[in-house]
Amino acid sequence: MNQQKPPKGRNPLKNIAILSGIGIEMGFIIFLSAKGGIWLDEHYQTEKRIFTAIATMIGVAIAIYVVLLQLKRVKY
Repeated sequence: MNQQKPPKGRNPLKNIAILSGIGIEMGFIIFLSAKGGIWLDEHYQTEKRIFTAIATMIGVAIAIYVVLLQLKRVKY
């Protein structure tokens, strides 16, 4: 007789762990990029904080990219 295996992939605890870490990852990436921009502005003594703005935008873009990669791992 042919025995069928149960379908794989639906592990709700793994999905919850992945989704709960997304916000922390986003915050950490954006925080580090903003701190790097602040450091650059202080190092080069800029008046308009241009490095902070640019670094923060880059951090947001990286955070969104990381979130999209994480969402691909979630199985519905």
